[in-house]
Amino acid sequence: MPEKIARALSFRNISALYIFAVMFIVFSIWVPDTFLEWNTWKALFDSQAVTAILAVGLVIALSAGAFDLAIGTELGLGAIFVAWLLVDKGLGLVPAIVLTLLAGAVIGLVNGILVVKVRIDSFIATLGMSSVLLALIAWVSSSQQIVGVGSSFEKLGTTEILGLTLPVYLMLAVGLVVWYLLERTPLGRRVYATGGNIEAARLAGVRVAAVVVCSLVACATIAAFAGMLVTSNLGTGDPTIGPAYLLPAFSAAFLGSTQFRGGRFNVWGTIVAVYVLATGVKGLQLAGAPIWIPDLFNGVALLLAVGLAKWETTATRAGAVRRLLRMDRGGRGGVAAASAE
Repeated sequence: MPEKIARALSFRNISALYIFAVMFIVFSIWVPDTFLEWNTWKALFDSQAVTAILAVGLVIALSAGAFDLAIGTELGLGAIFVAWLLVDKGLGLVPAIVLTLLAGAVIGLVNGILVVKVRIDSFIATLGMSSVLLALIAWVSSSQQIVGVGSSFEKLGTTEILGLTLPVYLMLAVGLVVWYLLERTPLGRRVYATGGNIEAARLAGVRVAAVVVCSLVACATIAAFAGMLVTSNLGTGDPTIGPAYLLPAFSAAFLGSTQFRGGRFNVWGTIVAVYVLATGVKGLQLAGAPIWIPDLFNGVALLLAVGLAKWETTATRAGAVRRLLRMDRGGRGGVAAASAE
């Protein structure tokens, strides 16, 4: 039992929490007047909820071994499409939300078909889709903001409950659902098996093509949902917001994979990573850092997170090989002893 506790509390397992503790102490001493204010933390929780939702969606695709580089523009399309339906087409709130989610699902389906049927690598397929979506966003919006989405829709992103806006609770709800599906159901085991070794999963009877397609559909649908929340919060459909979310989502997903689950992409590690990274950026901004700090911080974090994830996976595999070799030597020793008798 003490060994399990020590492993759970090790830096290797929860490094993000230790990094957060260090940053909290440093910025509390450096800029205490602003960093420790509740309004600062409220704004942090509220502003990062959409990023966390997007990163959770990305976890699904990455767990299945697919890289969705279009996730930022999928969010951007969701943001502009719902505004276009509400304002330009005059649709009601519920139909506009449903059609936007369906649009996200269709985009994910196209991504999946390109990957599993046309056999285009997910990097290239989703990168190309990202460019297509940028053109579609510009065409739908005429490269202009769409204003006047209505107070009813705005409430989705601005309503406060116990001091925090509704997107924070929606983020927790999305996280809980995705966590349950990935960690507690046969579907989740198939997703992780596909992402871990697609050939082995196929030989084990997993319908890997369907898993990859469904993972990309879920990822794009969640991205569209996140985009709707952005528009609801801003009260305006902005055609330029999507790409800015790509890097933070990938940074959080890869850093999150080094937390709690030993190199496996997971929901709660990703959500923790979103807020740890945001805390670092916010602290530096409050300390008077230049405006380009968020891009630099997220870029460095992504590089370090990918490196840590690769190291974690290599270390895990090396440990498994060492255990097998010890078992093999032990078995041979036992056989030799039996033969001597």
